[in-house]
Amino acid sequence: MDEWFNEPAKWSAGPEGELFVTADPDTDLWRTTHYGYDRDTAHIRGQWLSGDFTITTTFTGDYTEQFDQAGLALRIDAENWVKAGVEWVDGGFHLSTVVTRGFSDWSMTPVAAVDRVAFSVERAGDAVTVRYGLGDDEPTAMLRFGYFPPAVPVLAGVMVAAPSGRGFEARFGRTLVSR
Repeated sequence: MDEWFNEPAKWSAGPEGELFVTADPDTDLWRTTHYGYDRDTAHIRGQWLSGDFTITTTFTGDYTEQFDQAGLALRIDAENWVKAGVEWVDGGFHLSTVVTRGFSDWSMTPVAAVDRVAFSVERAGDAVTVRYGLGDDEPTAMLRFGYFPPAVPVLAGVMVAAPSGRGFEARFGRTLVSR
């Protein structure tokens, strides 16, 4: 059963498993590195999972403000999580992944205008693999591979945040979990 971590003020679910979420202002996941602050306020809607799995979704958003972001997240607690998706940075779209184990480690790559994107995060043993696909492409291109604590339950689901803007709307297709 899906549950919210930091439920937003405005969201709705569609009949085919779609999810429409408006990120509240001043929301983010970040831990210490470079900026010197800790934020654990992003919106995550998902389910608690243990062991190995892959979570996949498609999404789009009305990105306009610096660091508007949407995608997938795996969250153990405030100091151990992964977020991966699309982020609006310096006036453009970026594929973005942050792996946090006490401190946030951010990687990103610019992409042309994004209408729709597919992302998957696979957890296998002590590792996570982030993959993406643009437009109608399946998420097969690897974006990030990193360590993630094994054998610990995680909240796995979709994520949105608006760290510096007024909030923005993201639209998710059906989110699937496979084992």
